[in-house]
Amino acid sequence: MTPILQVRGLSTTFPSPDGPVPVLDGVDFEVADGEILGLVGESGSGKTVTALSVLQLLPPAARITGGEILFRGENLLELDRRQMNRVRGVDISMIFQNPRASLNPLYRVEKTLEQVLWTHRRLRGDEARKVSVELLVDVGLPDPRGVLRRYPHELSGGMCQRVMIAYALASNPRLLIADEPTTALDVTVQLQIIELLGRLRREHGLTLVLITHNLSVVAELCDRVGVMYLGRIVEHGPVLEIFDAPRHPYTVGLLGSRPTVHPDGELRAIPGQVPDLRHRPSGCVFHPRCPLMKPVCIEQAPLREAVGPGHEVECHFWRKVA
Repeated sequence: MTPILQVRGLSTTFPSPDGPVPVLDGVDFEVADGEILGLVGESGSGKTVTALSVLQLLPPAARITGGEILFRGENLLELDRRQMNRVRGVDISMIFQNPRASLNPLYRVEKTLEQVLWTHRRLRGDEARKVSVELLVDVGLPDPRGVLRRYPHELSGGMCQRVMIAYALASNPRLLIADEPTTALDVTVQLQIIELLGRLRREHGLTLVLITHNLSVVAELCDRVGVMYLGRIVEHGPVLEIFDAPRHPYTVGLLGSRPTVHPDGELRAIPGQVPDLRHRPSGCVFHPRCPLMKPVCIEQAPLREAVGPGHEVECHFWRKVA
């Protein structure tokens, strides 16, 4: 499949009193047209910053310091603000974390949705209202006309998430980035959102980048997965292969931390904690927490190596990972 998005060597820094802090350090991945790529990792691994870098929605003081972001062959980092505004929302849409906080509490659903339709499709009046109803039906909301008249505080968490997905779909994007779309939802609603995203992918041919810490969601939805740690993708490949035969100790730790893995339901945490980004470890960034750590891990950063077709890993001792 032809990549619709290619991210190569992406590096992003945030300011600090001690100077720029590298939050992303050479991120590489690609997404084929029509597939779902999952980005997983602990909080602070750089998943959301990666998405914000792709859309150039970073805080003003943050800087993209290197790399390329190719969308359908065009480097987004070479576009000016006006050109990038035509990409955002039209070609690439994003579902942000915490949908209720992303909705304007002063506006009814219909006003915000009609603003989106006017901005990106030049629809207004009865035509915009008709499309608004169709979008809410498409995301599975009952009584769509009633929902349009409500304010965000009158909606449940699951309804807010469906409204946000409708906003993201309003411009018929080619690529949808979903940042933790099931966070803070109860288990039943999480399943409904997962099924909704899967259906939209099948019916609309959507390409999706799914950012999540929920490995069960990745297993259910994604074709491929990228495992992020401290601003790098340390392993990526087909979902089934990585779940069945992970080759990076960090991936093994993430998979082992699922409560469903252990009959007693006990959580097996990865030892240690994510290091302070201002004091990035030398060599392999995972070495302070790695059970396979040797002196070479401190001295040299591992190269990316091919484990199999489409499966790559950054680890000196991946062949020893069970």
